[in-house]
Amino acid sequence: MTTFDDRERGYEAKFAHDAELRFKAEARRNRMLGEWAAGLLDKHGDEARAYALSVVTGDVGGSGDHDVYRRLAADLEGKAGESEIRTKMAELMEKARRQIIDETE
Repeated sequence: MTTFDDRERGYEAKFAHDAELRFKAEARRNRMLGEWAAGLLDKHGDEARAYALSVVTGDVGGSGDHDVYRRLAADLEGKAGESEIRTKMAELMEKARRQIIDETE
């Protein structure tokens, strides 16, 4: 085994770890976005949880933030504008990242 091979394996492991953290953070962010949107839509209890889960599961095979934004923009029409939704998405992504990192330390 060469130093190059060891370094390559290290980079691959870091890439896989970072990808896993990003996936978990996006899923958590989407759940929190769903909970936030459910509140704006006056959904409570099981209905709010089901809505938040639908935001998460709706993005599993999607192409990221754009699909989530489109879903929320359609659902929240008249209740939240583009800048508010995008600001909330960024805010909750940072919060989700911090939570995931704190859990792994």
